[in-house]
Amino acid sequence: MTTYAYRLLNVFAESTFGGNPLCVFEDARGLDDATMQALALQFNLSETTFILPSERAAAQVRIFTTGYEMRFAGHPTLGTAHVVRELAAAGDAFSLEFKAGVVPVTAQGDVWTFTAPHAGAPRTAPAGLPDAQMAGLLGLTAADLLAPPVWVDTGADQLLVPLRSVDAVRRAQPDGSRLDAWPQSSLGRKTAYVFAFDPAQPGQVVARYFFTKQGGGVAEDPGTGSACANLGGWIVASGRALPATCRIAQGEAVGRPCALHLEVTAARAIRVGGRVIEIGRGTVTL
Repeated sequence: MTTYAYRLLNVFAESTFGGNPLCVFEDARGLDDATMQALALQFNLSETTFILPSERAAAQVRIFTTGYEMRFAGHPTLGTAHVVRELAAAGDAFSLEFKAGVVPVTAQGDVWTFTAPHAGAPRTAPAGLPDAQMAGLLGLTAADLLAPPVWVDTGADQLLVPLRSVDAVRRAQPDGSRLDAWPQSSLGRKTAYVFAFDPAQPGQVVARYFFTKQGGGVAEDPGTGSACANLGGWIVASGRALPATCRIAQGEAVGRPCALHLEVTAARAIRVGGRVIEIGRGTVTL
């Protein structure tokens, strides 16, 4: 039998029990894919990561949800970087290897930032549904839309739904009975990232991220770094003025407030950051 150490962290957290939870296995050598998937289901968090050696970066990282492996995700990147810094004495600037590519990360204390792997020329595609229908699937109307929903990919493709008001973001209520009508990502995922710029607070964005669950129904993610990066891609694709910086508030509706920081440079680099708090450690024996 072998013992594997793990850590529990909250990412994009401004308080101990805020942020998006993450489990990080410190050394996944000896674990096969099926066991990694089983451990992710065991911990039942939105993502669990596994650290492995890399010839291209400070570490290789595998990311699993409860149902499948992901090529890249935001809060797992930052939380895992926090662990790698200590384990590998890597300092405050290094890279991590993902299936989506090598991603640079930097830190100032416990605030971490990653640079999106496909930032300069974000991939975009139409939503695949009429605007009114897509809005209706989210419990909204076409009048709530600021612009047509669009798929954006700066590392993991997601459907971005720009709304006219913060009120519309808070009113969004996906219709779980109509999941068959939701458009799917390139990986077969059904997601929607709804967001609005807050005119009362320049530079502030309020966002929510919905995704379909195994077995049916819709869940809401507290803080979604990859979608925040895709918001940066949306800013680039929309021709908005650069450089741009935003603070994204997410997670309020699920009682896990998150604060994400987005920077899009004049050269179209997209950087997403937030605070990481470690709250516990343990081991699993297999």
